[in-house]
Amino acid sequence: MKAVSPRLEKVTPDTVLDACRLEVAPEQRKFDSPVAQSLAEAYVHPDTAWPRLICDGDRIVGFVMAFFDVRFDYDADVPDAPLRSGLWRLAVAAGEQGRGYGRFAVGAVNEEIRRRGGTVSTVTWHGGEGGPEEFYLRLGYRKRGLTDDDEYLGDLDLTG
Repeated sequence: MKAVSPRLEKVTPDTVLDACRLEVAPEQRKFDSPVAQSLAEAYVHPDTAWPRLICDGDRIVGFVMAFFDVRFDYDADVPDAPLRSGLWRLAVAAGEQGRGYGRFAVGAVNEEIRRRGGTVSTVTWHGGEGGPEEFYLRLGYRKRGLTDDDEYLGDLDLTG
């Protein structure tokens, strides 16, 4: 039996309903927006958003959405602050967690940032027990502070 590797795929008319049905574990719902909301935001921000399904074989196991070249309010007091790129949303289906799909998706987004000439990956998250903070810190993101929306902001240097 051939091992299947995860991959990112564009959301298509054939996969959009399955994408919208994707759900994280119940205790994680307060930390993530539904995929349908993410797709609506991607629709109105087509030059910024990069939504992708995380697939393994013929299964949709998660959803990731990146953003590219965005000015953050967090940097308002920083003269000539660079535009930011990074993770906008990450959701791994409840029954698929713990299999490396989240780590794979973050790595794939970071490769896309590098491909586009970026050197830093940014992510924001809501704090709280059971939230994604430890996951991002284990991946090497460094917590920088709070955004105007009371989310934590983390950066990962992609040059090393």
